[in-house]
Amino acid sequence: MPCGVNKLEKEKEWIVFQNNNNSKMATSNKIPNYYISILKMKCPRCRKGKMFKDANPYKKLSLKHIFDMDENCSECNQKYDMEPGFWYGTGYVSYALAVAVSVSTFVAWWVLIGVSTEDNRIFYWLLFNTLTLIILQPWMMRLSRVIYIRFFVFYDKDYKEHQPKLFE
Repeated sequence: MPCGVNKLEKEKEWIVFQNNNNSKMATSNKIPNYYISILKMKCPRCRKGKMFKDANPYKKLSLKHIFDMDENCSECNQKYDMEPGFWYGTGYVSYALAVAVSVSTFVAWWVLIGVSTEDNRIFYWLLFNTLTLIILQPWMMRLSRVIYIRFFVFYDKDYKEHQPKLFE
């Protein structure tokens, strides 16, 4: 009888050992989600380090603090400002985001309220869209930087073994 109990305990220990190893492997190999890392404004290379010093673009009400970024990622040391004038291309991304927001608000307005020039509903939509774009502008400016840098810097699951991407 003691032999059978001992064998049963070893089998239980083996199952617990396998479960612990499987859960460790699942968490260590987990790749951060691409879209969530964009919305959380994380580094494109490691998807863990934050790109901006302050996560809330509306915290300081002056526009000069919207782009307060660290020089490098705190996790993988990826340089954000890769070359002089690198961020000029974000204007195109920001424009695309503004068009997407405008089309979205127009479709929502059309479905929910309707569009007509006879009772000025189109002009109310223009006012609503303008206010929406003004309110979302700080967030869209940051988001455009996050999206733009992803055209040049790609995710590297072994970022600790590889050097960060450099231009210049």
